This record gives sequence, C-alpha cells and structure tokens, in this order.
Amino acid sequence: MSDVDVPELTKAEIANRLRAMGVDRAGVLLVHTSFRALRPVEGGPLGLVEAIRDVLGPTGTLAMPSFSGSDDEPFDPTTTPASPDLGIIADTFWRLPGVLRSNHCHAFAAIGPYAPVITGDPLPLPPHIPESPAGRVHALGGQVLLLGVGHDADTMLHLAELIAGASYSVSKHCTVMQDGRPVRIDYEENDHCCERFSLADAWLRARGQQSEGRIGRAYVRLARARDIVEAAVEQLTRDTDIFLHPIGAGCAACDEARRSISLPLLNKIDLAS
Repeated sequence: MSDVDVPELTKAEIANRLRAMGVDRAGVLLVHTSFRALRPVEGGPLGLVEAIRDVLGPTGTLAMPSFSGSDDEPFDPTTTPASPDLGIIADTFWRLPGVLRSNHCHAFAAIGPYAPVITGDPLPLPPHIPESPAGRVHALGGQVLLLGVGHDADTMLHLAELIAGASYSVSKHCTVMQDGRPVRIDYEENDHCCERFSLADAWLRARGQQSEGRIGRAYVRLARARDIVEAAVEQLTRDTDIFLHPIGAGCAACDEARRSISLPLLNKIDLAS
C-alpha cells in the first residue's frame, strides 16, 4: 500500500495515542522510530517530533540516538549526519534549535531539562555503559518508546548486557580528533545481530510492564527503561548468551560474538548432553 492510499496522521492523533499509551508528561522519553512505518504524518518528520514534544510538555525531555555510524571519520556534533540506520526522524531531530548532541561518535541528541545530563558524558566505551546516554536515561527513570520498530532497536538491552556481565564482545574501533589529528581507538563492544532482543516482548508482557498498540500503520511499544533492563538482567543471569542465535543458526554476527567467549563454542551442547 502506497502512502497516497493511507490517511495522513495528524499531530493531534499521534499525541492523543501516545498519551493513551502512557507517555509521561514532564518525563524523560527515549525514542527509537521508523518514519517509514508511520507515515504519512502531518508536517512530515518535524510534525512527528512536535507531536511527541506536545505530549511531554515544556518540562519533559526528549532523547534520540544520534550516532554517526562511521568508524573511520572523526565525529563533529554540529555537522556529522546521524547514521542512515537511525532514519530520517533521528537525523532531523539533532538539527533542530535547542537540541543538544553528545560530542562523540556514540552520540544521542536531546532537548529539555535533562538534555545536558543525557548528552554531557565523554566518549563511552563500550557505547552503552552506565555513563552513556542510554545509561543516563535509565538512571533518570525514563521511558523508551519504540515507534514502528521492535526491541532489536532498543539500546537499553545493550546496557542490560553490560550490567549482567555478558561475556561476549566483538572488536570495534572509532576515530577521534586528538591534538588536531585523527586517532583510531580500538575497543570491545557487546554486539551481535540483536534479532533476539525481540525476546524482551514476552518478558515485559509477562510482567505487565509494556504498553502496546498501533498509531496508524506503525506498531508501538512503550516501557520504562528500568523495567526493560531489570527484565533482561534477570534472563541474562540465567543464560548469559540468551541474546545470541544458537550455534549453527547461520548468524555470522552472533557466531563472532560467541567466539569471544572463553569457553568453547560447543560448551552449551556439551553441558546439556
């Protein structure tokens, strides 16, 4: 179905649905979104941002991921586009007047009273430690809105992996400016394909901690950051690699993560036999 066949969502309709789902007025809200799943929207990407801010009110704080996605280019918070993977909403948001953006390549952007807290930390390595934008949203008791995307886009689950002490990692690097020249920094990150982050749906539903519904064509999830992390840590404590695809599933990203675990890749098969 093309956009011309779908009624345009008004900003008021979006705001009313978000209120009904439980978005906190004057709260802290981290948004991951796919505009393609939601459009057409009155006012386009800017209209969606305005609708969300209307729900939060003047004392609410809106945050979005704003990282560059480029490992080899130094990051400039005033010019570097947000990664195409984040979509047009994220790339629109950081450019708006009054929005603050982290001064590092794992940036978030935010506007509102807590924007300096969310965006003020230096380069976090790995990217989702407690002293990171995602970690600050968690500490502030914020909510996470998944608008047209699933938990595979949910940065809180990477924070949960670190809190739970997940033993897998993959080698990454980024490039920063030091003394006027680009310098490569190598680090290890708890990364994988993230498809199995979708398990969080069932965990949060079982706890009654996730509000769900549709806004236009988009499926929407809303949960508190602390609830997401608590539910995931509980599961990771039982099975540290629950987010990794099983051996032999054909997932190169998860296989790479498994290779970093000190025990052999077949340890779980051996223990279960």
